[in-house]
Amino acid sequence: MKKILGVIGSPRKNGNTDTLVSKMLEGAKKEGAITDVLYLNDLKIKECIGCHICWEEKQCPMQDDMCAIYPKIIENDIIIFGTPVYWYGPTALMKMFIDRFVYFNSPSNRTKIKNKSAVIVIPFEEENLETVAPLITFFEKCFQYLQMNLLYKVIVPGVSQKGDVLKKEDIVNEAYEIGRRLIK
Repeated sequence: MKKILGVIGSPRKNGNTDTLVSKMLEGAKKEGAITDVLYLNDLKIKECIGCHICWEEKQCPMQDDMCAIYPKIIENDIIIFGTPVYWYGPTALMKMFIDRFVYFNSPSNRTKIKNKSAVIVIPFEEENLETVAPLITFFEKCFQYLQMNLLYKVIVPGVSQKGDVLKKEDIVNEAYEIGRRLIK
């Protein structure tokens, strides 16, 4: 049975990012997946200080919620990364989360992330797709470096207010169907 972890990098619960990731998880669950979700805004994740203690298989000195999240990342087959566009990049919440993936840089930890699958969900205010291009590249480069497989990109322009994505029923349905396809 596949396990899928949804990671919400938006500070808005029940907002556009949360709605899309939740629909994807709902579709996956319908097909028998075990799903879990992390709301990064509810967690205390400190910035990586680049000490590389984790490379020596020692406990991270940051002593925050990320230390408990690493096992969740490792036990899941697929990770859905959801973030709106903030200044042509991810939210600070998502960036801090991704920065802590330095844990997986060490040879002993690389196998714990290698070949896992990823999905990105990016709703954003503007209509111009050039706005989202740097963020897509950011994720692609991160996953390439970590040797993860990027399966789907759900890019949704023109949604700024909470709930705007619900007006795009085709996109919400697509998110649900992608969730189902992740398991099939």
